[in-house]
Amino acid sequence: MTHTVVYYKVVRDNTGIHEEIPVILTEFGPLQPLVHYILKHQHTLSKSNINKLVQAVGLLIDYMEANHQAFDDPNDLFNTFVQRLYSGTVGVDGSDPSGLYWDARTPLVVRMLVNQLSKFSDWMAQEYGTKQLNPWRQATRAEEQLAWAAWQHQRNRAFLSHTLSVDVARLKVSQARTVLLKQNPVIDHEPVKYFPADRMVDLLFRGFVVPGKQKSPRIEERLNLRDILITMLLHYGGLRVSEPFHLYVHDVIHDDTSPGSALVKVYHPSLGQAPSDLRDAKGKSVTCDRATYLRDKYGLLPRTDYKSSHTLHAGWKGNALDSKQHFMHVHWAPRWAGELFWKLWVFYMAQRERLNPDHPFAFVTRAGKPYSIDAFEDAHAKAVQRIGLVPAKALGTTPHGHRHAYGQRLSDLGLDPIFLKKALHHKSLESQAVYTEPDRVKLNRAIDAALSRSEKAEDGTALPPPDFLAYGFKDVDPLGLLSGPSPRLLRRK
Repeated sequence: MTHTVVYYKVVRDNTGIHEEIPVILTEFGPLQPLVHYILKHQHTLSKSNINKLVQAVGLLIDYMEANHQAFDDPNDLFNTFVQRLYSGTVGVDGSDPSGLYWDARTPLVVRMLVNQLSKFSDWMAQEYGTKQLNPWRQATRAEEQLAWAAWQHQRNRAFLSHTLSVDVARLKVSQARTVLLKQNPVIDHEPVKYFPADRMVDLLFRGFVVPGKQKSPRIEERLNLRDILITMLLHYGGLRVSEPFHLYVHDVIHDDTSPGSALVKVYHPSLGQAPSDLRDAKGKSVTCDRATYLRDKYGLLPRTDYKSSHTLHAGWKGNALDSKQHFMHVHWAPRWAGELFWKLWVFYMAQRERLNPDHPFAFVTRAGKPYSIDAFEDAHAKAVQRIGLVPAKALGTTPHGHRHAYGQRLSDLGLDPIFLKKALHHKSLESQAVYTEPDRVKLNRAIDAALSRSEKAEDGTALPPPDFLAYGFKDVDPLGLLSGPSPRLLRRK
């Protein structure tokens, strides 16, 4: 049963509102149970989880098509399907008679796919009376102990720990899925790569130049102010790459508490309080959220509601917001960045005004349309190349590296974790651990400093270098490399 994934507009009533969801289309038409499941659970499932579910169902369809004659029992088929997600389908000789040619997937990816499939199968069994692919069973004693430990860890970390029911937990830990999944390996926080601070001025004022206008005496002609402003929000304001693309022109004003600086509020794309320039039929100002504002005044959706391939799409992570009006402040670090941003913003607003855009979004194309993330990332890469750097995530020279630089800067200042959490708009204190985790160079410096202190203390914790000659290395070391001065004597002073 061949299939493809398409996006359908689903109309459920006569209101004129439609929902766009991914649908698996087979030779027999849309996979109706999956459509019903997504529509029923779309407000509790993130778009990412919906996409994972569709991917998992598609993989299972492909596997069933290639291997249905090999199994009599659906549970056996599902169990082997999961094993092939782990192992891939290609033999050591490079052949795959099934024709799937799957690569092996990581335990984390397999767990996400199988969890989504298992929940879908449970729902299918309840709604249509089908057999569960991955039914629950009585957990073993070891599984119960692990589940209790995980629940206790979650309870200790939860802010509202008193609301977690022991009775509910007892029921959950007594059950386990039939198909056993591999444990994800524990990986310590990997140090993030961040944009080099000493190249930021070059990036802003030499990288983001307008081709052919490099020698213009007018700053608004010479520089691409739009991309400079976005980059400053990331590097000096700590925003995620998608967040500047939700800004309206109304969201940046002069900061009266810090003269000459910009006050920037980033509102939730749909729940954020809308500007006050929407009027009803009587000409009165309408108080509403931004989803209503965009729909009624401009015929647009919040940018989160467009599918990921649409130029208007911009994501939104569940940040901790600063107000019941559903916005978060940008906290400038260093403070002078807010002053520079305000000066450049005034020039940019004059440019934008001449384009007469028919929408409220701050950052626009030359045609006045909302600017896309893909276009900015391409412009950023070209700017990085203009100053002699290579745009690569592993080097910290992509847009993602700027927020990392912001978090690292605040961490290096010794800022209290509660303030660091506030500046980065994290919900949990543990979220900023990635910015405080030392990289290899910092760790080696810390070890060297500790060893130096230990040597000076002469408390026996320092390990002196061995006498290599005493261990018979003379015969294999004719050049005397191992019998040279102690590493301690070779250190720089």
